Amino acid sequence: MGLLARVRKEWFIIGIVVVILSAKLQPSVGVKGGPLKPEFTITYVAVSLIFFNSGLSLKTEELTSALLHVRLHLFVQSFTLVFFPLAVWLLLRLLSLTAIDQWLLKGLQTVSCMPPPVSSAVILTKAVGGNEAAAIFNSAFGSFLGIVVTPLLLLLFLGSSSSVPFSSIFSQLFMTVVVPLIVGQVCRGFLRECLERRKLPFGTISSVVLLMIIYTTFCDTFSNPNIELDPTSLLLVVLIIFSIQLSFMLLTFAFSTRSGSGFSPADTVAIVFCSTHKSLTLGIPMLKIVFEGYEHLSLISVPLLIYHPAQILLGSVLVATIRSWMTSRQKAVKLSALQPV
Repeated sequence: MGLLARVRKEWFIIGIVVVILSAKLQPSVGVKGGPLKPEFTITYVAVSLIFFNSGLSLKTEELTSALLHVRLHLFVQSFTLVFFPLAVWLLLRLLSLTAIDQWLLKGLQTVSCMPPPVSSAVILTKAVGGNEAAAIFNSAFGSFLGIVVTPLLLLLFLGSSSSVPFSSIFSQLFMTVVVPLIVGQVCRGFLRECLERRKLPFGTISSVVLLMIIYTTFCDTFSNPNIELDPTSLLLVVLIIFSIQLSFMLLTFAFSTRSGSGFSPADTVAIVFCSTHKSLTLGIPMLKIVFEGYEHLSLISVPLLIYHPAQILLGSVLVATIRSWMTSRQKAVKLSALQPV
């Protein structure tokens, strides 16, 4: 793959690096009260645009075929929104005894509270040949659940770090997340044929807006001289993130393939990716709302920024292996079905 093709493929990861460096060089542009006026343009306009875009792009009609696979959905949502945060919380009890930066550790807890992503888990499930309909349903349903559950989990495990009252946080979430999402779905009902014909780049639009949110978040950090990022802590957090992802992928794989689980090999693929992936697109705006005005917001955001490319990298590396396993298991199931009793 040539350099230009690589840049096109990884443009979002490169974009994250570029906006963080830009924030470091000129933080005054994106701070509160600065030229970009992020207290209005980001807090309200950008966040609302992301969720309107999600509502507009979400093909709810594709979910009906997967709707009745309740056992699979229950497992995925319970794992990602109950087991995952609790397991990380227990892990952090041990890690808090180390010298790792406490704000990065809090960031690991925020990662655990996030819903599954709308894109990466579906893309990887499709690449392997797994149960794509189940992946679509759980990604979409998890995103809807996350609108309510994720802020509750953040407040439960971390507490609101600003003086904004609980009711104010949820009223802002409703106006900037729920309403745009519903409006997007309503608009899709009227524009379905046009949208399917034109194939608009919904993912790219959300990613560009997300880069703006990341930029202003780090502008706040770099404009505060009291905040420093410890390189050793950062490296350890990267290793911890890869360890968590790999461990949880193995755990969900072992559970969904055990005797009597009732899950097919294709189901297992969807379970492994949907249960362990976390949404950056929904996560960063939610952190911005719940921890608005908090000086350590960007440090708390760092693990989520690492988790996103890590899950795509690890998933991509494992695609060929998982596809090979699924194909051999499916052949074995067919052969056993043909065997005379």
